[in-house]
Amino acid sequence: MILEHFMEAIIPYVIHILEAMGIFVIVFTAIKAFAQYALRTFNFTDDTIKIELAKALALGLEFKLAGEILKTVTIRTLSEVYILAAVVALRVILTFVIHWEIVSDTKHCNEFLELKKMATNENSVDFKKKHTAS
Repeated sequence: MILEHFMEAIIPYVIHILEAMGIFVIVFTAIKAFAQYALRTFNFTDDTIKIELAKALALGLEFKLAGEILKTVTIRTLSEVYILAAVVALRVILTFVIHWEIVSDTKHCNEFLELKKMATNENSVDFKKKHTAS
């Protein structure tokens, strides 16, 4: 009985802390990504910033999801269960979509970097051929 009262008193604070951590991760990384784009004069060809932001969004959602899972301890009515289930389902779907986007963008970025590397190697070979022939 004492443990139950202790849990009811502490869990709301833990939930708020977890949600605040998720919000902090998302806001901090969003500001950082915007600053990086601004420093690059809004050149949107670099996907690494987008990948970092997507990873932070996924991490922030994981913190928020942890808070939702802890809310299951304090549920009293069936309507609260339905609402919590809907919120958790939406956050899980968002997390999967973000992870899919991370994988897709990472693959695209790696292909771009390989092509760029090959082009750089070809240009250096052409440069060497031109200067050794003269």
